[in-house]
Amino acid sequence: MKQKLNIYNTLTRKKEEFKPLYEGRVGMYVCGPTVYGDAHLGHTRPAITFDILYRYLLHLGYKVRYVRNITDVGHLEHDADEGEDKVAKKARLEQLEPMEVVQFYLNRYHKAMEALNVLPPTIEPHASGHIIEQIHFVQKILDAGFAYESEGSVYFDVEKYNKQHHYGKLSGRNIDELLETTRELDGQSEKRRSIDFALWKKAQPEHIMHWPSPWSEGFPGWHLECSAMGTKYLGETFDIHGGGMDLMFPHHECEIAQSCAALGHESVKYWMHNNMITINGQKMGKSLGNFITLEEFFTGNHQLLKQAFSPMTIRFFILQAHYRSTVDFSNNALEAAEKGFERLKDAYSRLLKIAPSSTTTIDIKGLRERCEEAMADDLNSPIVISHLFDSAKQVNTIADGKATISSEDLEELKSVWKTFAQDILGLKLEAESENSNLQAYQAAVDLLLDIRLKAKQNKDWATSDEIRNKLTEIGFSIKDTKEGFEWSI
Repeated sequence: MKQKLNIYNTLTRKKEEFKPLYEGRVGMYVCGPTVYGDAHLGHTRPAITFDILYRYLLHLGYKVRYVRNITDVGHLEHDADEGEDKVAKKARLEQLEPMEVVQFYLNRYHKAMEALNVLPPTIEPHASGHIIEQIHFVQKILDAGFAYESEGSVYFDVEKYNKQHHYGKLSGRNIDELLETTRELDGQSEKRRSIDFALWKKAQPEHIMHWPSPWSEGFPGWHLECSAMGTKYLGETFDIHGGGMDLMFPHHECEIAQSCAALGHESVKYWMHNNMITINGQKMGKSLGNFITLEEFFTGNHQLLKQAFSPMTIRFFILQAHYRSTVDFSNNALEAAEKGFERLKDAYSRLLKIAPSSTTTIDIKGLRERCEEAMADDLNSPIVISHLFDSAKQVNTIADGKATISSEDLEELKSVWKTFAQDILGLKLEAESENSNLQAYQAAVDLLLDIRLKAKQNKDWATSDEIRNKLTEIGFSIKDTKEGFEWSI
């Protein structure tokens, strides 16, 4: 590999040079959605963050097994161990089978991810499809002595584990203090201590989703699925585990403990977490009235939105900030992102139309190296975007006839834009011709402007002006150039 990739490892809290366990191959696990409702802005950040990592690893020449799970059982209301399963609750309220709820929202999630140009993972396992693996994982933890059965449920013994290992190493929490303040729970709970978490829960009679196990008719705890499925598809040790920062504690902390207890060692070499998206400085939540689904963004149908925003505007907005920094949504920020993305699209469109000259009279050297350096520095997408904006100025200078570029340099420039803007950042810069009607529409506009160009050449100013004015009235921007014309909507 020519380029070394440095990534921030949440576990060690420093940037580390990425070295895969197996030469040329990378195993990556990312926590996916809980499918009981429509995808929202919070789902977008990790999906795009790890899509960029996936794309960049492929660019570097690695073969990547990318696993992104679907949580369709065991994610409870109130906290990780109490309340009603969110999927089952939705099914009960809407009088549906739980898997009907799962499939409905999973289809919508996939559609939203496709619109955002997020590549599908290589494996997308469901928690409900891996109950046997989760039961076996619980038994391993029991056999190792780090769990206990209580009234048909099985709980992880955090205090016992912490005496031999370090529970809290990922999130940096002082677990000794938590254990001290949560010790006296006799008669109040099935757990020995409130910090203990469920590996298996006995189902109450009204609970819809349940399976047989050695301990009870029940269902797995939320944290267990990722340990079981990660191990199944990536092995007992794999390269990267990712997710949102909100999952560090307790979810990922519990994963580390479970895997270490069951296997005798930790599973993950590099932990990566993206930061949160806030809305006007507040965390997104239904109770605050600032919960916006992706469909609402795409249609503009929400009280906080002034207009609809395209999927590529949303993607560009997120990529303008480094994945480990907080992103604050506002209409003004998205409108600015929309304008910025249009500038890049316009520059790329002009780049594709440039005719080469015999010489290059503008300095375009080093763009590829600068973009590569930024990506290799912990996926610094905002720096890549800034380099592309600098290049866009040069493209416009050439397109305006104020500079020239050779055929060789032009092909290199096109290649860099395609590689970093489209292949790695995943931005769709070219107008998509969804059907032949759109192609015919574009041809019709070109035909009108060809007629206008001939009218100008014949000094038929009335016809020329009429065509320009009519097109301008219905939203077209017309620009005369040395070669003829350019237009955009």
